[in-house]
Amino acid sequence: MHLRALLLFSLLAFSPFLTHAAPRSCLVVGISDGDTLTARCGRTGAYERVKVRIAAIDAPEKAQPYGQRSRQALSSLCFSETALISEVDTDRYGRTVADVSCNGEDVGSRMVSEGWAWVYDYNNIVTKRGGGLFKLEAKARAQHRGLWADAKPTPPWDWRRREHNSRPNGFFF
Repeated sequence: MHLRALLLFSLLAFSPFLTHAAPRSCLVVGISDGDTLTARCGRTGAYERVKVRIAAIDAPEKAQPYGQRSRQALSSLCFSETALISEVDTDRYGRTVADVSCNGEDVGSRMVSEGWAWVYDYNNIVTKRGGGLFKLEAKARAQHRGLWADAKPTPPWDWRRREHNSRPNGFFF
């Protein structure tokens, strides 16, 4: 009987279907740019600072056109607010990639619908979820909202690549 319970536990613990951790309620204490925030999670005396990259979006970099406006938009949504953070992954920089909601509103959807971020279909997350963000992006683009006021805004992935290639030795920062 114990062997069967141990086997069941092992299967559940390492199941590829259990990829999401339980959502965490955290206080947003910093905004880096339009798709990255810092949150303080845990209880008094045992806080943990967590750098969070919002899943499924990519916002302009701070030094890029619309970068500061995008950062301000995220700040107005979440700074000093309690956020519900649902971890999806960890990126190559060690940041938590997560779905985030502030005041009951999905932050990624809001940033895209207001035109302050592009859809970033990392590992086909957006496609697997039904592609609703693509519709929000198309609507923001058609209405010339946010960065779509520019006839041809530069996506952040192109801007980063151009910046990287223009620096001596390829250093970005």
